[in-house]
Amino acid sequence: MDPPETRYVAVGDADVAYQVAGEGPFDLLYCYGLGSHIEVLWDIPVFAKFLTDLAAFSRLIFFDRRGTGASDGVSLNAIPTWEEWTEDIVAVLGAAGSKRTAILASADAGPMAILYAAMHPEMVSALILHNTSARYLEADDYPIGASPDAVDGFVALEATGWGTPDFTRLTNPSKADDAELIRLLSKVNRSSATPRSAAAQWNYILRSLDVRHALQLIPAPTLVLHVRESPYLPIAHGRYLAEHIDGARFVQLPGGDTGLANEYLSDEVAEFLTGERPAVEVDRILTTLLFTDIVGSTARAASLGDQRWRELLDSHDRVVREQLRQLRGREINTTGDGFVVSFDGPARAIRCAQAIVEATGKLGVQLRVGLHTGECEVRGDDLGGMAVHVAARVGALASPGEILVSGMVRDLVAGSGIEFNDRGEHELKGVPGSWKLFAIQG
Repeated sequence: MDPPETRYVAVGDADVAYQVAGEGPFDLLYCYGLGSHIEVLWDIPVFAKFLTDLAAFSRLIFFDRRGTGASDGVSLNAIPTWEEWTEDIVAVLGAAGSKRTAILASADAGPMAILYAAMHPEMVSALILHNTSARYLEADDYPIGASPDAVDGFVALEATGWGTPDFTRLTNPSKADDAELIRLLSKVNRSSATPRSAAAQWNYILRSLDVRHALQLIPAPTLVLHVRESPYLPIAHGRYLAEHIDGARFVQLPGGDTGLANEYLSDEVAEFLTGERPAVEVDRILTTLLFTDIVGSTARAASLGDQRWRELLDSHDRVVREQLRQLRGREINTTGDGFVVSFDGPARAIRCAQAIVEATGKLGVQLRVGLHTGECEVRGDDLGGMAVHVAARVGALASPGEILVSGMVRDLVAGSGIEFNDRGEHELKGVPGSWKLFAIQG
């Protein structure tokens, strides 16, 4: 989907930017909060897919509140109150001609949506709250909140780190090693607000936030979504919302990324609003799969102790990912002490395997490596199918320090100069037939 036209609506003496996409049977308002820029977010593939997914089953209305992104900024000495920020929702929905709307709100946009749903119940058909909270600071009647010192530390971090890759990695830990995504997310943060503005707004947001009184006034069907391991907004905040909104449903999402939209979020939203999840498109590709595994990892961890083993494992992960970067391998998954990687060509996969074995060997780490080329099912960022199982079984049969490949890989690189030792035919657990395997020479 091409990014929709950006439009503006006046709220007091400020312009608020919004977009409308899709032609679904009902309206869905999505508000993201600080860190949003409705135009730049379309340049981030994961967000563009998320917005496209939402627009596939709704008429999507997407906006930047005052103080963020393409909308006018706010005075650092006169940040709008939570009630005043709900005026942005009123204005955008009026300009878009929406009479009754489902609302999806993430992060600091959540309190705005909570107040709007309580103040305008006749206008809200459903409410979805994603990684948000009714209050942030601790209190006698809210022990799950953060301490004032923790807020001080977070605001100070915003003032110095906002828009930097290091800060972005902290809030998106599962994507910390995806350099291109971290660069794009850092860019959208800088486009959303300056460090001083971000720190001032977060200071106000975290210290003033308390919309608990509005929770019992929400009559709309409500879904609360919260990631399992958020470093800055523990899951207890999401559970509190669900427990205090009558009839609310709570769903725990995997991971710890506090703001990053993904397929889990869009699927849950679609199911809640339409009654069914979108059909999953299954594509098939021919790819070469590489599995790695550290030899004797359990015994090694026991002998080194937790801290030294973790340090060694971190070093292992860094050098493996560096070889993947140089030889264009796509990391599919990790297995605790190993990697699952795909390549568009078997020769490059073999060269990468050799480089990985050499680089990790310098750390004193021995690997088993297995490769197989076959047809895989593509589901989002993951791969499935029999080829994945074959590659894993081949890797499990490799000796320490050995790169073992299936006959398919050997046949595909004939004439490349890569030499092999015949390892004979093997039964692969759970895989029909017998398989000829070959080891890469030196």
